[in-house]
Amino acid sequence: MGVTRQKHAKKIMGFYKHNFQFREPFQVLLDGTFCQAALRNKIQIREQLPGYLCGAAQLCTTRCVIKELESLGKALYGAKLIAQRFQVRNCSHQKDPVSGSTCLLSMIEDGNPHHFFIATQDQDLSNKVKKKPGVPLLFIIQNTMVLDKPSPKSLAFVQKLQTNQLVPEYQKQSIVELKEKEGLAKQEGEKRRKRKRAGGPNPLSCLKKKKKKTQEGQEPSAEKKKRRKRKRNR
Repeated sequence: MGVTRQKHAKKIMGFYKHNFQFREPFQVLLDGTFCQAALRNKIQIREQLPGYLCGAAQLCTTRCVIKELESLGKALYGAKLIAQRFQVRNCSHQKDPVSGSTCLLSMIEDGNPHHFFIATQDQDLSNKVKKKPGVPLLFIIQNTMVLDKPSPKSLAFVQKLQTNQLVPEYQKQSIVELKEKEGLAKQEGEKRRKRKRAGGPNPLSCLKKKKKKTQEGQEPSAEKKKRRKRKRNR
């Protein structure tokens, strides 16, 4: 494994750990196309993937993926054997199986709460996964597994989270109403008013008082001088 590729994967893993709370063991959902590509390129997924992701990984798939591989016959028999070795995650299509791509998309609905990685070679599925924030995407190029860089949707989600713009307007309004109901809004207003009232005496009023004192102090001295002059004249 190249040093540059390892650094690239480590940086991306740090992004998902920090912003979307991904933790070991990492849950990796694989479809038939990824298993087929791994078989063709002689990639040992179970041995190589944990080292690439810098942590323990649980490889898993769904019943829909396995049934899709079974329906495709001998051409994908090897891929089916690989997929059957992985843990099978419960999906909502037990009675009515759907295509592997549709099933995997349903597993990452509602914000990908189980923190799944999606491993696929299906370009259409990859494009749909990129439209959902917080879903790491794995694929194979030649004989190498690659962790795709964060999608624009994931980057935009993190940016909004950092600027505190993810609170919907109706939630903001409900917060205001709750504050008013509990009287918190009035308390906040009173605190602000108290801050405005607090302060020392007006410096201008102090100056005026000082001037009055000096004038009052000057008046008796003038009267004393007049009295002295009268006494001398006498």
